[in-house]
Amino acid sequence: MKPRLTPTGQEVSFPPDELIVSKTDLSGRITYVNRVFMKVCNYPEEALLGVQHNIVRHPDMPRGAFRLMWDTLKGGHEFFGIVKNMTADGHHYWVFANVTIDRRQGHPVGYFSVRRQAPAQAIAVVEPLYRQMMDIERATSAADAPAASLAWLEGQLAGLGVSYERFVLDLYNRHSSPQGSRP
Repeated sequence: MKPRLTPTGQEVSFPPDELIVSKTDLSGRITYVNRVFMKVCNYPEEALLGVQHNIVRHPDMPRGAFRLMWDTLKGGHEFFGIVKNMTADGHHYWVFANVTIDRRQGHPVGYFSVRRQAPAQAIAVVEPLYRQMMDIERATSAADAPAASLAWLEGQLAGLGVSYERFVLDLYNRHSSPQGSRP
């Protein structure tokens, strides 16, 4: 069960050359985490293995963003995104995530995620979009909220002539120098 934590508003960061790695089964239960993951989120391995990966989901993250991730993965494609996660003590950290399907003998058995520190300039662009998505979700029924906020985001990005994947990849690539990362 996901613990009920109150966000502190305090951001934690990790070196830009470190990678957070985790694996899950097909239902999203964690089967592997690396030491960087445990250090950044401040959970011991035994508190993570076998639990839903959303244990680190920050309440500021719109459900529509996760709908997009699952739709992308279920379509057989890898997912790239900028995500705000929460630590065991209520602090937060931003990541640039790449989630891929873990296959054995051609069959999906789970998901493999590699995350690195998201650049500050990329966060500054994405955060207002996520806030608007959260506003849409709060004003919409729980059942319709993810689809409504995702439709809004896709409409905004269509106006720019880009997909979410292209949008976040461009943000990351443009700002991923050491100066682009938060201290």
